[in-house]
Amino acid sequence: MNQILQYLQKNGEKLDAEIAAAAGLSLSQTRTYLTELAAKGEIMTCHSTLFLEGQKIEGIRCRVAGITPVAKPGRKAKAS
Repeated sequence: MNQILQYLQKNGEKLDAEIAAAAGLSLSQTRTYLTELAAKGEIMTCHSTLFLEGQKIEGIRCRVAGITPVAKPGRKAKAS
């Protein structure tokens, strides 16, 4: 589980399939670890559905809890 946590800290928000491939674990084992980490409050998860080249990909998107993603460069909407 520490390997998964370190990977998320280094690479930011990722899908469970990407985490499994990077950690060299099966997808089911990775999802078990992600569930345990979410229960401890160390990561934030949400269910995600992506469509890439017409294929539907469902997974769990994860990031380290308490860390806000960095804002993307470019123009921002003005406050009203």
